[in-house]
Amino acid sequence: MGLLKTLFGRPTEDAVTPAAAAELVKAGAFALDVRTPGEFSAGRIPGAHNIPVDRLKGRASEAPRDRTVVVICLSGHRSRMAIGQLRALGYTDLVNLSGGMMAWRAAGLPMER
Repeated sequence: MGLLKTLFGRPTEDAVTPAAAAELVKAGAFALDVRTPGEFSAGRIPGAHNIPVDRLKGRASEAPRDRTVVVICLSGHRSRMAIGQLRALGYTDLVNLSGGMMAWRAAGLPMER
């Protein structure tokens, strides 16, 4: 059972708030940032891994299948696309950060460069 179900009792396809995403990552979820390298280097969730959405098919194996994957972009659009790609590849425990990094920043959560 994934962290999302364990911690929040929601189906794995849910979008979560920045605060919920932060708790998931703190509990061991894999933070997958699908923005461009430039966007990623400008500011990201601490410990996040960058695989741009346009390269995801070829690099999806870098994301674990045995834990929750929190998918992140700037606003939530590209992350929804990435979730669709990952589902097609057999991933099941996926979560979209609602509002993306814009919502994360607005919530005042920690970032690194």
